[in-house]
Amino acid sequence: MRIVTTDLNWAGNYRYEAERIVSPASVGELQEIVAGAERVRALGSRHSFNDSADTLGTLVSLGAMASDLVIDEVASTVTVGGGTKYGILAEELSLRGYALHNLASLPHISVAGAIATGTHGSGDRNGNLATAVRAVEFVTGSGELETVSRELTPDFAGMVVGLGSLGIVTRVTLDVQPTFDVRQDVFEHLPWSAVLADLDAVTSAAYSVSLFTNWSGDTVQQAWLKSREPFAPRAAFFGGSPATEPRHPLPDISGLDCTEQLGVWGPWHDRLAHFRLAFTPSNGAELQSEYLVPREHAVAAIEAMRGLSSRITPVLLVSEVRTIAADDLWLSANYGRDGIGLHFTWKPEQEAVEKVLVLIESALAPFLARPHWGKLFELGADCLAPLYPRMADFRALAERMDPEHTFRNAFLERTVFGD
Repeated sequence: MRIVTTDLNWAGNYRYEAERIVSPASVGELQEIVAGAERVRALGSRHSFNDSADTLGTLVSLGAMASDLVIDEVASTVTVGGGTKYGILAEELSLRGYALHNLASLPHISVAGAIATGTHGSGDRNGNLATAVRAVEFVTGSGELETVSRELTPDFAGMVVGLGSLGIVTRVTLDVQPTFDVRQDVFEHLPWSAVLADLDAVTSAAYSVSLFTNWSGDTVQQAWLKSREPFAPRAAFFGGSPATEPRHPLPDISGLDCTEQLGVWGPWHDRLAHFRLAFTPSNGAELQSEYLVPREHAVAAIEAMRGLSSRITPVLLVSEVRTIAADDLWLSANYGRDGIGLHFTWKPEQEAVEKVLVLIESALAPFLARPHWGKLFELGADCLAPLYPRMADFRALAERMDPEHTFRNAFLERTVFGD
């Protein structure tokens, strides 16, 4: 077991309050740690921008544990260590002729952490990353090792996006499919009038579509289209022109660290994410928030954000708008509804950002917006509970699976269980 000394999250905006941060080398070591701890949490890749991963007890990083990737060709699944980065998993799968259905924009995040918080990619028909989960192996509060599965375990849909409140995930089994190629095209300066006149046509134009905006002005700065099917080159896209060189979501920054663009066909793992695995994320240079609203409210929610541009744009780096398919995972932001995500990458000015978040949450409240669990948001349990039809069931499940509250923390008490 290794003691970890760094106690900041990836963005540097949160310092963990845990007594210690440890990195076990095996499942056995992890079981001993959990069994001997009054309070314990899994740390993941530190990409949460709030205190969701923290504890006053012991924080456990799974990064030192072996990935032990195993493919079941008959079942079309892969089983991998929970601390494995998605980018590493994607590259290994691609080499063996397999693929995941989607990736988040950043491939540096851990498998278990991304799943636990409902992290997603994009696409009208693509569920979030957790929808691929077939089985989960985890260490319970008593230190025992258990496995639950989609086929055999009642309430499995409540255990996948679990916010780390049910145990420490050691291994995850995911659905896979045969590998595929993708082309990525970027278009610039799409008039908002054209985009909002037929938003469904915009987002369905490719396997995955992302719109990048700063909310001010009359145009969407960029549209990123990730396509699995061949098509004739487009001279324009809803009034936008094709980029002539690789682009970064932020203006005036080189696109060389982004995944392959300009319509060049290539492996899925080097197209579905926005950034290359070899790229070092700009830790400390940004904050993030995201809200997901039902698809039927997409245009109205976008117009509401444009109406707040005078408050949003001064503290914003860039926003991304993308779609995610409905699922049945209890605490997923897309439980029971197709949705659209309104993502905000902020300047590292937390006090100013928090003031703007109050305005955003008020403006999006009529549209039943659910926040991304791992980003910055202000809503508490009293506001969040009505947004999740299975919240009461999840609370009962957590009480049953963790009766000693070994995995509880301030974040969960504030946002899920109530103070």
